[in-house]
Amino acid sequence: MLIMIYILYTVFKNFIYDPNSTAFLSHKTNLRDSFYLPVWLGVMYVHVIAACLAMLSGAVNFSGKRLTSSRKFHRFNGYIYVVCVMIETLSSGYMAPHSTGGRIVSIAFNLVNMYWPAATVVSVFQARRKQFDKHRKWMIRSYLFCFTNLFIHLITFVCHSGFVLIYEVSYTIGVYGAIVLNVAIAEWVIQKRPHPHATVPSRNERMSSF
Repeated sequence: MLIMIYILYTVFKNFIYDPNSTAFLSHKTNLRDSFYLPVWLGVMYVHVIAACLAMLSGAVNFSGKRLTSSRKFHRFNGYIYVVCVMIETLSSGYMAPHSTGGRIVSIAFNLVNMYWPAATVVSVFQARRKQFDKHRKWMIRSYLFCFTNLFIHLITFVCHSGFVLIYEVSYTIGVYGAIVLNVAIAEWVIQKRPHPHATVPSRNERMSSF
């Protein structure tokens, strides 16, 4: 439910309330000559849609009822997630050079653009090899990066409004802080998950393959 609320808020904010990203763009300084607003906005819209679909499809596939009810749906929905992640990282790759905060933030986004699809592909390979426990672990690592934007804006808000840091510094802290949170929360969730005691996968594990 919370994920659906956040998705609806994201769609409202980016397509209805501020479709030209005026508030966000007001914080950008020293933009490159290659920055062209109509193209940037078009890529941003694709980026937002892909992010929302990835978050939604990932949440559905982590649903226990969905896993046990339809293996084919889980696999199909999983590939939708993979495609959305690839679109998300490609669009982010275009926007990274124009990041608020400059080169240091661009580097962080490019690192995410390498790790996130890599983790997603590894999870698919593990599923194909019927290593379902490993598949789930890598999907958790991948899925947490769907919340990157949420964590960035939360940390940025705390730093900018709470600690009264300038926006660019706050945003830079937000980006790197979000990456650390993504990795840390994923590993925490993995450690808290019950580990299978048998080498033969259960029915639920067999259903969890893409």
